[in-house]
Amino acid sequence: MIPAAFDYSRPQTLEEAVNLLAQHGEAAKLLAGGHSLIPALKLRLAQPKTVIDIGRIADLSYIREQDGRIVVGAMTTHHAIETSALLEEKCPLLPEVARHIGDVQVRNRGTLAGSIVHADPAADWPAAILALDAEMETVGPDGPRVIAAKKFFVDLFQTALRSDEILREIRFPVTAKSVAYVKTVQRASGFAIAGVAVVVDAPRMTVSVGITGVAAKAYRATAVETKLAGQSLSAENMAAAAAKAANRVEPLGDIHASSEYRAHLAQLNTRRALVLAASRA
Repeated sequence: MIPAAFDYSRPQTLEEAVNLLAQHGEAAKLLAGGHSLIPALKLRLAQPKTVIDIGRIADLSYIREQDGRIVVGAMTTHHAIETSALLEEKCPLLPEVARHIGDVQVRNRGTLAGSIVHADPAADWPAAILALDAEMETVGPDGPRVIAAKKFFVDLFQTALRSDEILREIRFPVTAKSVAYVKTVQRASGFAIAGVAVVVDAPRMTVSVGITGVAAKAYRATAVETKLAGQSLSAENMAAAAAKAANRVEPLGDIHASSEYRAHLAQLNTRRALVLAASRA
């Protein structure tokens, strides 16, 4: 199909983009990598009056260590994350997850923030965002605002980002190598039927688990975390904890997997991710 007519703006600075968004309000859509918006435009699922292309704002693409945390700019591509030596050393879950995203073309063009803001329930990044307790910094007419990961993903394709805000950067903690991402993939699209990100903090005897693809939004598997708190990562303990991966969750059911099968995959992949992360501790 052919998209409905729209005006096109290409700001060169973040300030200009924020002003344009404030000017056009909910009638505008931001264009980052385009992998979500362009298909929606073609199918007329999205019909904005104005498209604001932030792809040329150079100072939104970076990866650096700052104040003891890892900071990634909103327009940083999946490929840049996948190949970052700094992330491989200081936050290895990010390049591991990036390698699971789409194909080479998608990773070269798609952006971290574009995926996060779209909040597709089967996207890979939300699982890592939650497991790492990341922080999202946004910018709007009222200035910057920081949103914790646990409050960012609200519902199916919905986030806590306001219509007049732009996601500027995402902040992550420095972690050890004891992380893992295990995913059952939908072969045609590359999206997750069930993806599990695990971060093991061996000194503190704590585990963080983020799960995507199973429910209407990505979620922290708090029942798994509670079960393992202060416990050794024995095969028996990890299996018992993984059995709680879909507790208090309503798994989605569709042509790719029934709700029962998704719940099973959540448990299976949680156990696999726990075992893999523990082997790296």
